[in-house]
Amino acid sequence: MINIESLLRENIKTLKPYSSARDEYTGSIGIFLDANENSFGSIPEGDLNRYPDPHHSRIKKKLSIIKKTVPNSIFIGNGSDEAIDLLLRTFCEPGKDSVLIMPPTYGMYKVAADINDVNVIEIPLTREFQIAADEVINNITTNTKLIFICSPNNPSGNLLSRDSIRRIIKSFSGIVVIDEAYIDFADEESWISELGSFNNLVVLQTFSKAWGLANIRVGMAYASEVIISVLNKIKYPYNVNGVSQQIIIDTLDNESKKNEVVAKIVFERNKLAKALSGLDDIEYLFPSDSNFILAKVRDANNIYNYLLENKIIVRNRSSMINCEECLRFTVGTELENDKLIEMLQKYGGKNEKGFIY
Repeated sequence: MINIESLLRENIKTLKPYSSARDEYTGSIGIFLDANENSFGSIPEGDLNRYPDPHHSRIKKKLSIIKKTVPNSIFIGNGSDEAIDLLLRTFCEPGKDSVLIMPPTYGMYKVAADINDVNVIEIPLTREFQIAADEVINNITTNTKLIFICSPNNPSGNLLSRDSIRRIIKSFSGIVVIDEAYIDFADEESWISELGSFNNLVVLQTFSKAWGLANIRVGMAYASEVIISVLNKIKYPYNVNGVSQQIIIDTLDNESKKNEVVAKIVFERNKLAKALSGLDDIEYLFPSDSNFILAKVRDANNIYNYLLENKIIVRNRSSMINCEECLRFTVGTELENDKLIEMLQKYGGKNEKGFIY
């Protein structure tokens, strides 16, 4: 097992965290005259004058049952982006340490590292969007503290090899962060089940995708209680507002509906992939375990602009490594997907003069 304490920045080890009023009294009944809140209530309708629970206790209790873990192994943040930033601030000395990422991948790993003045080692995925495990392991330095792995990967959409990930975890003396934002759409068990085996593993998930709650910005990190306690130590006291917390609490009582929606998205994903594969301008579809499809097309810029002119907004990923001439299509509703295919069919019907047949 990895000695997590030895990986912490010295100032984080000795940091005395901010103590909020709710750290000193955690009850919900009484006359609250301790936090300098407005005792007369909030101006708009609703009880918004009190600070939210800084410990997210009710959310963690419900999530621990669903995810088959313990509340103390769960961190709740303002999107999973907050957890990414906090992990960098926890383990990486600015101007000294490094993190390793595997492009093409989620852009915030590098952005957050750059903001924190942490060097980024980039080891690209293979042309098949899988981990070049030997190259990753060979490029780890003594100052490499974090490795970020996105699986299912964004923008390629596929699960990364579980054997390669396990090999990296076992060979690395730092923290391995597996971002599972899209895991609900994949036919594979979450790495949360492996937390008992690897104390240097952190698993990120979110309410933005399968749960359909991107607007309220709530994400999760699952890890050993040692790591979670440090993230809670350095986070902002009230990092997730009470309105968002209540929505999450209510939503977690309806997991069955989430599962139904996921099934619909997977069904539409497979139907969309079949329709796209029949178009002349689609050269290749990459396998997807997510709620989007990456496609190599004949002329990405022109197709992207054509769709944009017709009020269909997709993502042009052509500038990313190994994604040349690639567009990323989020799986929409049946009507949205049909409209996308209709417009792509019309684009494919243009002759050399630009007219529609």
